[in-house]
Amino acid sequence: MRIVIIGASGNVGTALLGRLRETRSGDELVGLVRRPPDPVGEYRGVDWHALDVSDQDAVGELGRHFTDADTVVNLAWGFQPTREVDYLERVGVGGTAAVLEAAQSAGVGHLVHISSVGTYAPGRHGEHVDEDWARTGVPSSAYSRHKAAAEKLIDEHERHHGADAVPVARVRPGFVVQRAAASGLTRYGLPAYLPAHLMPRLPLLPLDRDLCLPLIHAEDVADALVRVIDQGATGPFNLATDPPFTRNDLAEVLGAWSVHVPLPLLGAIVGLTWRARLQPVDRGWLDLAYSVPLLDCGRARDELGWTPSWAPREAMADLLDGIAHLAHTGSAPLRRRSVPDLVRRDLTEGLISSRRFP
Repeated sequence: MRIVIIGASGNVGTALLGRLRETRSGDELVGLVRRPPDPVGEYRGVDWHALDVSDQDAVGELGRHFTDADTVVNLAWGFQPTREVDYLERVGVGGTAAVLEAAQSAGVGHLVHISSVGTYAPGRHGEHVDEDWARTGVPSSAYSRHKAAAEKLIDEHERHHGADAVPVARVRPGFVVQRAAASGLTRYGLPAYLPAHLMPRLPLLPLDRDLCLPLIHAEDVADALVRVIDQGATGPFNLATDPPFTRNDLAEVLGAWSVHVPLPLLGAIVGLTWRARLQPVDRGWLDLAYSVPLLDCGRARDELGWTPSWAPREAMADLLDGIAHLAHTGSAPLRRRSVPDLVRRDLTEGLISSRRFP
């Protein structure tokens, strides 16, 4: 098969490449990313091309690479800059529209779209929902709004083209973690001046006690994606690991003392420090964490034969071990996090929450 992966060098993409090499070594893999990595290590055996799905000519460029593709996997998304919401929308929502148009025109046999628990409406925090739960997103979270908007585009595309529409699978994972993504995730979420390796040594964990997250390891997401590709599966699939991950679980993994900070106060602190440009994460991410439901993954289990291999605490421990040891890969999104380099770039190119290349 010829498999084209958009966003193949990020968190999920890196895990997917590894899983494809393990299970489908004869496939032709094409990677489309903004900054192609060197084809070594995790990124070997891939035909890499530079492409930004937010560009005006993205449809034509995508179509050229989609020719003769059996499957297209769309993993492209932006998490920063949080201060340029219009750009993030062009990447996530506009990019999805471009992929749909190009895939339809090229006659792609199967499109796999990475969605998120963030596509779901609030109202069932701490309770499990299946794939039929309302998909309107969390209003205060740009990430969540855009995930919901991207799925609406798929709905409209399928209604418009009917039986002739490219078959689409929508994969909706919870919060995705892995050791290899440690540097990338901390680059997005921590201030440049804070050494990331100190995070796992926090003596106190000041969070609202009601935190309850659907968590999943990237390797388990990759396994589900390969099963979707193998079976040509379509429709939505929730992906998460039970039991849910709580504040107390995080405190235990960190070896920290948990301190209850009510969500309104915590939200005010996050919002104030973001507006003061002291840290790069806006309040929408906190609202998302305390609003999303848990995920009923019965459909993935029954139709794909999928079961996660990582328990939630094990998955978080894997990420924290990566943070403590500055784990990274050779791709631009997951490269090593360097405090001197980040501070230099903050001073010369603007804060990570404002620039388009973290």
